[in-house]
Amino acid sequence: MPVDRSAGQFDKVLGQALRTHSEPVPADFTDKVLRRIRAAEERKILARVVLQERLALAGCIVSGVVAIGGAAALSSLAGSLPGQAEVFIAKISRIIEAASRDWQFYTVLGGLLLFAAYSFVYLCVGDT
Repeated sequence: MPVDRSAGQFDKVLGQALRTHSEPVPADFTDKVLRRIRAAEERKILARVVLQERLALAGCIVSGVVAIGGAAALSSLAGSLPGQAEVFIAKISRIIEAASRDWQFYTVLGGLLLFAAYSFVYLCVGDT
């Protein structure tokens, strides 16, 4: 019972203090608080969307690299193993000839690969 009486007395003292104390509150106080809460929620949602987009971009880059690597591995395994050295040397000379003929294409391709590498690094490092 002593706890109930002290709680009742505290409520009375608090009620009297709140009635006697007055402080001016700006008219748009509630709007400001609600705006801050809404802005914080929007920042959380935006951070989640940015993370999802970064993960999607990383997935695209990784799957592209895996596809290119898989295609290269399968094409290298397609030939016979004993004749691989001659085939490899012949391929190198054909690659050099093709690169000298289509240097514009390979320049654009190199630019795209550099952009993909830049995007991947930006994805991993972020805005830090």
